[in-house]
Amino acid sequence: MALVKRVAESGPWAQLYGYSRAVAVGPLVVTGACTADVEGRPSLAGDPGAQAKAAFRTALDAMVEAGASVTDVVRSRLYVTDPAHADPVGRVHGEFFGVVKPTATVVTVAQLFHPGQLVAVELEAFRAWSDNDRAVFRPY
Repeated sequence: MALVKRVAESGPWAQLYGYSRAVAVGPLVVTGACTADVEGRPSLAGDPGAQAKAAFRTALDAMVEAGASVTDVVRSRLYVTDPAHADPVGRVHGEFFGVVKPTATVVTVAQLFHPGQLVAVELEAFRAWSDNDRAVFRPY
């Protein structure tokens, strides 16, 4: 098993800009910013809650592909383009993570990449150490 596992991004910029949807290193799994925009086509215009649901699904699908689960998520970052979006996006966060309760940060940004994108999310997870992780990450 490789030390680093990369989950490919399907959008048009991943190859050009050189990034992955998620990366796992040992027990740590992180996603890049995920939005409701799939392959360069913004969707769910004007609905921050619906955009958040789509973004969390994209991020969690990448987490699962990298070997983590929703219960492994320890940190989330929510980027919104308007402070008024924090409540509907926060409520969606609660639907996905209400039992898990990772740390969460909400940041208001001036704009996301595409007009119409209202929400982006990033997740970090820490999964159980595997025997391979222990063999690779020796403290001495």
